[in-house]
Amino acid sequence: QVQLVESGGGLAQPGGSLRLSCTASGTIYRINTMGWYRQVPGAQRELVATIPNGGTSNYADFVKGRFTISRDDAKNTVYLQMNSLKSEDTAVYYCYARVRRNALLREEPFWGQGTQVTVSS
Repeated sequence: QVQLVESGGGLAQPGGSLRLSCTASGTIYRINTMGWYRQVPGAQRELVATIPNGGTSNYADFVKGRFTISRDDAKNTVYLQMNSLKSEDTAVYYCYARVRRNALLREEPFWGQGTQVTVSS
């Protein structure tokens, strides 16, 4: 199996910054797209940003210019640098990865357990 473990959530003030990390472990042959989604109570999970294995990152309009996604494939880790945080960024942030567990299997989606980000003064 594959496990995704997030870290870096917490409390930030409006205008502040946080950096989320997510590391994948387990039976991994190749990690394709990695990304971050977020969810608030009563709403659907929404895409924040994704980054393919090579290629161009993709951002939701509401985070463009404020958040930056990056990855370190040597560490099987994806990051989300969040700057200029707003109260509406408050949510549980979930790490996402599409992983091939071996050369014979198709990629499968995996999710982290989520990390709370709260933006408040």
